[in-house]
Formats: sequence, C-alpha cells, structure tokens
Amino acid sequence: MRVVLAALALVAGVHASLWFWSRETAQAPAAPNRFTSLSFAPFAQDEDAEDVGAKAETIRADLDVIAPVTDAIRTYSSTTGLELVPPLAAEKNLQVTLGIWIDKDEVRNKREIDAAVDLASRNSNVKGIVVGNETILRADKSVQEMIDLIREVKGRTDTPVTTGEIWNTWLDHPELASAVDFLAVHILPYWEGIPADQSVDYALGIYEKLRAAFPGKHIVIAEFGWPSSGFNRNAATTGEITQAEVIREFTSRAKARGIDYNIVEAIDQPWKGAIEGNVGPYWGVFDASRHAKFNFSGPIEERTFWPRMIAAMLMGFLLSLPVLKIRGATFVQALVLVGAANGVGAWTALMLDHWLTHYFVLGAQIAMGVGSVLLVPLVIVILTRIEEISAIAFGRKHRRLIEATLPAAHDVPKVSIHVPAYREPPDMLIKTLNSVAALDYPNFECVVIVNNTPDPAFWMPIEAHCKELGERFKFLNAERIEGFKAGALRLAMKHTADDAAIIGVIDADYVVAPNWLKDLVPAFGDPRVGIVQAPQDHRDADTSVLHTFMNSEYAGFFDIGMVERNEQNAIIIHGTMCLMRRSAMDDAGGWSSDTICEDSDLGLAILKRGWQAHYTRTRYGWGLLPNDYDGFRKQRHRWTFGGMQIVTKHLGTMLRGGDLTPDQRRTYIVGWLNWMGAETVGVVIAVLNLIWVPIVVFGNVQVPEAVLTVPILAGFFIYLIHFMSLYRLRVKHSLFSTIGAAFAAMALQLTVARAVGEWVVKQHMAFIRTAKGGKAAKRSFPAFWEAILGGLLLAGAALVFFTNYHDVFEIHLFSAVLLVQSLPFLAASAIAGLERTPLNDLAFTAKVGDRIIALIERKAPAALPPTLVPEPVAVPAPVPVSAPVAAAVAAIAANEAAPAV
Repeated sequence: MRVVLAALALVAGVHASLWFWSRETAQAPAAPNRFTSLSFAPFAQDEDAEDVGAKAETIRADLDVIAPVTDAIRTYSSTTGLELVPPLAAEKNLQVTLGIWIDKDEVRNKREIDAAVDLASRNSNVKGIVVGNETILRADKSVQEMIDLIREVKGRTDTPVTTGEIWNTWLDHPELASAVDFLAVHILPYWEGIPADQSVDYALGIYEKLRAAFPGKHIVIAEFGWPSSGFNRNAATTGEITQAEVIREFTSRAKARGIDYNIVEAIDQPWKGAIEGNVGPYWGVFDASRHAKFNFSGPIEERTFWPRMIAAMLMGFLLSLPVLKIRGATFVQALVLVGAANGVGAWTALMLDHWLTHYFVLGAQIAMGVGSVLLVPLVIVILTRIEEISAIAFGRKHRRLIEATLPAAHDVPKVSIHVPAYREPPDMLIKTLNSVAALDYPNFECVVIVNNTPDPAFWMPIEAHCKELGERFKFLNAERIEGFKAGALRLAMKHTADDAAIIGVIDADYVVAPNWLKDLVPAFGDPRVGIVQAPQDHRDADTSVLHTFMNSEYAGFFDIGMVERNEQNAIIIHGTMCLMRRSAMDDAGGWSSDTICEDSDLGLAILKRGWQAHYTRTRYGWGLLPNDYDGFRKQRHRWTFGGMQIVTKHLGTMLRGGDLTPDQRRTYIVGWLNWMGAETVGVVIAVLNLIWVPIVVFGNVQVPEAVLTVPILAGFFIYLIHFMSLYRLRVKHSLFSTIGAAFAAMALQLTVARAVGEWVVKQHMAFIRTAKGGKAAKRSFPAFWEAILGGLLLAGAALVFFTNYHDVFEIHLFSAVLLVQSLPFLAASAIAGLERTPLNDLAFTAKVGDRIIALIERKAPAALPPTLVPEPVAVPAPVPVSAPVAAAVAAIAANEAAPAV
C-alpha cells in the first residue's frame, strides 16, 4: 500500500508539473479601449445565417455586449433581419458600415441594393456602404460587373461606397480602385499561412504597398483578424492566446499610425463551420456565449487552463484507485500504472475541454460522438496492455502458477481421458493414443469417440488400434450425434468408469508427455480445485515459415495472457491438455452445446460455481498447427464466434455479480473486450476513416481532431511495445519468430471482426473442423478482402498526405492513422502471399538471410543468421525441478486464502 501511495504522490506531482510547464501565457501591447470597428453578425449559437433571419432581441443583446468595446460595426447584408441593425446601433451611438451581399442571384442582389440605399438615407450613423464581399474572389461577378454595381449604388446615395476584396485583388485591378470612394481591403495573414508572430508586420507591409500603389486614396483594412481555434494553415497556428497577441498588437500599432481598420469579427459564428472549414467559427473577439476570449490589457492567459488541469488530475486520481487493490505491487509497477492512468486522465480532460469549447455542425457532432464512443474500448485495451507490461516486467513473482513438479499425492485418483475425433486422419490419432498408452500413471482409462464420421477408413483403424492397446482404451463410434464436439463428450461421459474422479480432455492431434498426469493430478489434492490446465504447443512449427509464425502467435496467449489471468483464478479453459474434477463438471451442468467453444463455456461455468483453476506453463503435449493460413483464420473465426456466444450466455450474471469475484468478472470482461472488441472496433474505425478520406480530400471539410487520432496511434505503439517486450520476457522465441507472430496476430483482425459481425446476425453456426497434419490446400487467395482494405487504406494515407497542401498537422495525423490501420490488412495479405512462395520454406529463407548478411559483411556465409534459426520443435520431456517445492498444493491453497493488501 505504501509503495502505491508513494507512486500516486510522485505521479501526481509530475502530472501537475507538466501541466504548469505546458501552461501558455503571453505578453502583448494593450489593445485600445475601443476598437475602430468590428464585423457584426447577430446570430445565436444554434442559428444558421443561411436559414434564419436576424432577430431584434438578438441584435439588441449583442450590441449591449460589444458597444462598450467598439466605435463602429460592419455588416455583410442589408436584408434577412440585418436591416434592423442601423437603427438599433444608433441607440448605442455606434456607426455602421453597411454591407450589400452580392452573388449570382440577381433578384436578391436588387433587393439588397434597394434595402441598403434606403437604410443609408434613413440612418445617419451609416458611414459607408460595401457592395459585395469578396465577390470577385469567389468569381460570382467579374471586375467590370462589380464596377457597374458600385456606380449604380453611388448614383443613388451620398454615402461613401466601396467593395470588400482581398488585398491582391486591388493591386491586380487598379480600375476597381478608381471606381470606389475608398478601398476596403481584406488582409488576413492566417489564410496566407503567415506565422502569427509575423502577421502584424506582414499586414502593415501590405498596407504600405497599397498606399504606394494608390496615393491619396483612403484605405481601410476592412478585415483583419486571427482564429482562436481550428487547424493550422502552413506556419499559421491558431489558439486563443495567439489570437489575443495578434489582435492586441495589430490594433495598438494601427491606432498609433492612424490606420482605419475593422476586426473580423465581434462574435464567433458557429454556422460558418459548414462553409469556411475548421477555423470558420472562431474569428470572434467574443465567443458564442458572448464572453470575451481574452483581456485587452495585461498578461494573456488561457481561459480553460485551470478547469482542464483540475479535471485531468481528478480523472487521473480516480483511474489510479484500482492500483490500490493490487496485492504486492512494486513501486515501479505502480508507477507505470498510475502514470498510464494519469495519461488517460489528461486525454479525457482534453476531450471534455474540446467538447465544451468547440462548435460542431451536425456532421462534426456525429463524427465526434461516434469517435468518442469507439475510443472508449480502445483506451481500456491500452490500459490493459500497460497493466500486463507492468506486471510482467516490474511486478512480483506469480503466486498461483504451477511452476514445479508437485509432491506426489498419497492416493492416485482414477483419470478418464477423453479423445473426441471427427474425420481425423487415423495415423495422426494413433500417435496420440500411443502417447496416452505410454503415460507414467497407474490409474487411468481412455475413451476414444469418433463422431459423425461414416467413412470406415477413418474409424476402423482406430477401433482396431484401441483393441491392441488393451482394456484401458474404450472405442465409441457415434455416426449420428447432435451437439458437435460437446455432444461427443457427453456420450464419452456416459461410458466413463464410475470410479473415475478426474476427466482429462485432449485433442485428437496431441502427443502427450509421459509425466502429464503424474505431475498435475496431485494438484487436485486441494478439494477446492476443479480444473488444472496445461498450455498448448505444437510439434510441426518447423514445417514452414508460416507454421513458425503461427506457433509463436499461439505461444503468446499461453505464456503471457493465461499466466496473468491465472492470478485472478480466471483462465480460459481449453479442451486441449485440460484436467477437470468430475464432481465440478457435474456441479456446473456438464458439457453444453449452446456454444461452439464448449470447453471455455464449461470452464467458466465451473468457476462460477466457486471452484479453483490452476495453470502451468510447462508443456505436456504437442499438437499440430493448421495446415495453412486459411485454416488459421477459420480456427480463429470459430473461437471468436464461440467467444461471442459465451459472452451472451454469461454477461448478464457477470454484470449483476455474485457468481464470480470482482477480479474474475473484470478479467473476463476486459479480456473479451481486448480480444474481440478491440479488433472489431479497429476494423469499424478503419472503414469509417476510409469512407472519410474522399470527404477530407475533395469535400474540404474538417478531418478528425487530434484528440480522436492520437489515441489510435498511441494504441498502435503500445501494441508494439506490449508485443515485443512481453515476448522477449516470457515467450523467448527468436526475433524472427516474434516479428512473425506480430504479423500473424495483426493478420487476424478482419477475421475476428467478421466473426463478431456474423454473430450479431445469426448467433449460431456449425462447428468447422480445422484441417491439420496435411498440406496447404490449393484454393483462391484467402486474404482477398484484407488486400482490398489494406490497399485502399494505404492509398488513402498517400492521397491525404500528398494533398495536404497547407501542411495541416491534423491531416498528417489522419494520414498516419490510415497508414497504421492498413498494417493488419497488409499483414494478412503478406502472410497469405508468403505461403505461396519459396520464402515459406525455412531452409530457403535461411539461405536468403545468410546471403544478405554475407553481402553486408562482404564475406562468405558461415552459419545461419540468429534471427532466422527456427525454434527447436522436438517433443521434450518436461524438465524436473531440482529444488523441492515446499508445499505445492498446500502453498497454492494458502495463497488462495491470503488477504488482499
């Protein structure tokens, strides 16, 4: 407890220090007490200027907010309610530069002009009329057409008339300047990608260039501003502090030089996000809630820093509380876990801050909402993987793992070994039965059941061999049995000897070690023990490169995940190398056929009845790997589908509690989420991002925010760290095999997701046997859809990257996410393609590696490169432990009863 509290205190201090270190403050010249002019659009946060008209009450309320800080306002239209602005502004002693909206709609244009002329004649506070706003830039009108409109308005009013255009339009068309009474120039350095700290000098430099080009002409900087949020544009970055610095410096220097200007804009306009992109809503001096974004004098500080920091610290603390429950946690282990919790706390605070301080159009709301929901399981998976890293790399020795030969029991309970077989090659099954016959255990029987296999060529040799092996071996042939493998095992139970206390289950392809029962049956000396599980392993890993990869991928589950789950008495029971107490099986209801993973289902049912399960990493049996990548995929598809059936069957009782301990429930729920949820969510996010690519590239809409993309990249890097570090610490296969295992694991992402999707649709499927012990079948390319998705994601990443003309950081992140998301699909394609090439041959691959190293070292090859040497796959006998175990079963029982720290 003390070490955890110390870690909590240390991480909290570092976390707070990082927040203070990252805190932004700035100094800038004070802005004038009142701005010369502000662009004014009186629309509420949830209103769209394209669809609704301005309301008198909104105009009046907004003028109350901005009148104390400006002498004048500029509008952009004279209709749709904005005709109310001049008289209401007069009440606040505000002058108005009246806008006339000009586009391709001639009927509206006429209505706008007529309204503006009338307003100017009736309101003495209208100091100027701006005919059109960047109309030439938008190509809605030609220069000559605009000149004609300006002349028309000038002929109908004595108020000064101009048009609003960006600065280079005036320089490119001096005839336009001759037609106006003054130049209304838009200088917006952000849109030109000018860095914020150079923007004021840049704008004033443009102003001087215009003065030189048009001597004697009055020039108004009719639009200058800076967005307080949104994406960068080349070197131009956004932010409230940046906005404050730019506007304060500009207005201070403009006042000193007597420059007439208008700031864009008074109040944020969320509706502009649909037409001006990510930064459109954020140009206001006031936010949409009518609060000033920055102080006009004195130090500039972030408005939301303190709430954000407090939320991050609080969330980090709350997420760290489960660490207090870890028994015997080391300081470094606690430090890693608490650090990860605080990292997630900081991300959560940033997400909340983003939701509360940004405006979202409908599409952005949907994207943020869906993205936020989908990231929750991803973040849980990240924390789970970090937890495993901390436990294995920095935690204490495991308490429940059977790591030594157990003391022999006084009695020798009878074991009934059940070997179900369905269309299995006879020679393979005979090897399995021979290994059972050679068991160094005096009291066992073996029930062999061949089910739904009418071809005599499959079962007759087995029947004959069982007779040769003697009376211990019982042969059953059930040509028509329902319930898949579970149905066969139920029949085997009916033919089990009455005095058999332990049931052993092995697959038809498994060769068992002679000391399997001798070493593990004594664990049942503790009457609470219902299950003892040994890991799977394989004797054909040296058949090909693909088999080496598959073998290492399996090993990760049995040497990493199962060991950690065992500490919570929450292992996944699998029907290979499994021993179960008969009374525990009866207590749990026996084999059930309502899932196709009957072994895991029964194991969980036994645990729910309060029995204990123990696990050993020692290999006591070696089976065969799937023949090819397609078989590998189909096997994982079956496991995933069966897993989803088990989730459905048991989730309700888990959530309600009572049957399992809190640690067991958490382990199972998080384990299911980690295995099936993460892969499924990963595919869903990848497909959604793929759909989003053309919208980003061609639709000119906002890309996913950094708060949505960074966790995906973080999850990928945590996955790599988790995989490589834990394989090095636990699996200890060669680097070649470890990298191959990573590829094999990634290659199954779509397979797992598809199984989950199919379960949603149909909930049931037939049991499909995994072909083993033969050659790869010649069939069509098994990773076709993975190749399509991977290729599209890779192409999307390239397209997004190379069309990011303004070097937007979030777009680069999005491109990186697409690249990362393509890797599992490309891995599947690579592995599927590998088995069709000579590179799948281990000897050939070793020679290739040997030659590459020889070329690098400029000498003849002398030996196989270490990274390409396949692991030995000979079937070894378990290594005895030299030092006696103090009290094997008793120690395990004592550990079970030890109180939590």
